[in-house]
Amino acid sequence: MAKEPKTSTRENPLLRALSRWENEGGRTDADREKRAALAKEEEALILQCLGAAVISRWNNLPTEVQRELFASAASVGEPLPTADLKEHIARFLHSHKDL
Repeated sequence: MAKEPKTSTRENPLLRALSRWENEGGRTDADREKRAALAKEEEALILQCLGAAVISRWNNLPTEVQRELFASAASVGEPLPTADLKEHIARFLHSHKDL
Protein backbone atom coordinates (compact mmCIF):
# COMPACT_ATOMS: atom_id res chain seq x y z
CA MET A 1 0.00 0.00 0.00
CA ALA A 2 1.46 3.32 -1.07
CA LYS A 3 1.66 6.11 1.44
CA GLU A 4 0.16 9.45 0.51
CA PRO A 5 2.53 12.37 0.79
CA LYS A 6 2.12 14.40 3.94
CA THR A 7 0.95 17.91 3.18
CA SER A 8 0.97 20.56 5.85
CA THR A 9 -2.30 22.23 6.65
CA ARG A 10 -0.68 25.58 5.86
CA GLU A 11 0.02 24.56 2.28
CA ASN A 12 -3.39 23.12 1.45
CA PRO A 13 -6.38 25.50 1.47
CA LEU A 14 -8.81 22.57 1.56
CA LEU A 15 -7.18 21.19 4.70
CA ARG A 16 -7.20 24.68 6.26
CA ALA A 17 -10.91 25.03 5.53
CA LEU A 18 -11.63 21.57 6.91
CA SER A 19 -9.61 22.35 10.02
CA ARG A 20 -11.55 25.58 10.57
CA TRP A 21 -14.80 23.69 10.03
CA GLU A 22 -13.85 21.10 12.64
CA ASN A 23 -12.66 23.73 15.12
CA GLU A 24 -15.99 25.51 14.81
CA GLY A 25 -17.92 22.34 15.47
CA GLY A 26 -18.73 21.84 11.81
CA ARG A 27 -21.26 24.63 11.79
CA THR A 28 -21.44 27.91 9.95
CA ASP A 29 -22.16 31.27 11.56
CA ALA A 30 -25.61 31.16 9.95
CA ASP A 31 -26.28 27.84 11.71
CA ARG A 32 -25.13 29.33 15.00
CA GLU A 33 -27.39 32.36 14.55
CA LYS A 34 -30.32 30.12 13.63
CA ARG A 35 -29.78 27.98 16.75
CA ALA A 36 -29.57 31.12 18.90
CA ALA A 37 -32.84 32.42 17.42
CA LEU A 38 -34.53 29.06 18.04
CA ALA A 39 -33.24 29.04 21.61
CA LYS A 40 -34.70 32.52 22.15
CA GLU A 41 -38.05 31.39 20.72
CA GLU A 42 -38.01 28.30 22.92
CA GLU A 43 -37.17 30.42 25.97
CA ALA A 44 -40.02 32.80 25.16
CA LEU A 45 -42.43 29.88 24.79
CA ILE A 46 -41.31 28.35 28.08
CA LEU A 47 -41.71 31.67 29.87
CA GLN A 48 -45.13 32.13 28.28
CA CYS A 49 -46.23 28.67 29.43
CA LEU A 50 -44.89 29.20 32.95
CA GLY A 51 -46.55 32.61 33.13
CA ALA A 52 -49.87 31.17 31.99
CA ALA A 53 -49.59 28.42 34.59
CA VAL A 54 -48.93 30.96 37.37
CA ILE A 55 -51.85 33.15 36.24
CA SER A 56 -54.19 30.16 36.14
CA ARG A 57 -53.34 29.39 39.79
CA TRP A 58 -53.01 33.02 40.95
CA ASN A 59 -56.03 33.02 43.27
CA ASN A 60 -54.76 29.87 45.00
CA LEU A 61 -51.34 31.37 45.77
CA PRO A 62 -50.68 32.82 49.21
CA THR A 63 -50.81 36.62 49.25
CA GLU A 64 -47.12 36.84 50.14
CA VAL A 65 -46.20 34.73 47.09
CA GLN A 66 -48.45 36.90 44.92
CA ARG A 67 -46.67 40.02 46.17
CA GLU A 68 -43.23 38.51 45.58
CA LEU A 69 -44.15 37.40 42.06
CA PHE A 70 -45.67 40.81 41.30
CA ALA A 71 -42.54 42.63 42.51
CA SER A 72 -40.30 40.26 40.58
CA ALA A 73 -42.32 40.67 37.38
CA ALA A 74 -42.30 44.46 37.70
CA SER A 75 -38.52 44.53 38.08
CA VAL A 76 -37.89 42.38 35.00
CA GLY A 77 -39.50 44.65 32.43
CA GLU A 78 -37.28 46.88 30.35
CA PRO A 79 -39.66 48.28 27.72
CA LEU A 80 -41.83 50.18 30.19
CA PRO A 81 -40.90 52.26 33.23
CA THR A 82 -41.50 50.31 36.44
CA ALA A 83 -44.59 52.28 37.50
CA ASP A 84 -46.24 51.80 34.10
CA LEU A 85 -45.34 48.13 34.07
CA LYS A 86 -46.76 47.62 37.56
CA GLU A 87 -50.01 49.22 36.43
CA HIS A 88 -50.20 46.99 33.33
CA ILE A 89 -49.48 43.86 35.39
CA ALA A 90 -52.06 44.81 38.04
CA ARG A 91 -54.71 45.43 35.37
CA PHE A 92 -53.90 42.14 33.68
CA LEU A 93 -54.09 40.18 36.94
CA HIS A 94 -57.36 41.83 37.87
CA SER A 95 -58.95 41.06 34.50
CA HIS A 96 -57.74 37.43 34.58
CA LYS A 97 -58.32 36.67 38.26
CA ASP A 98 -61.26 34.33 37.66
CA LEU A 99 -59.70 32.08 35.03
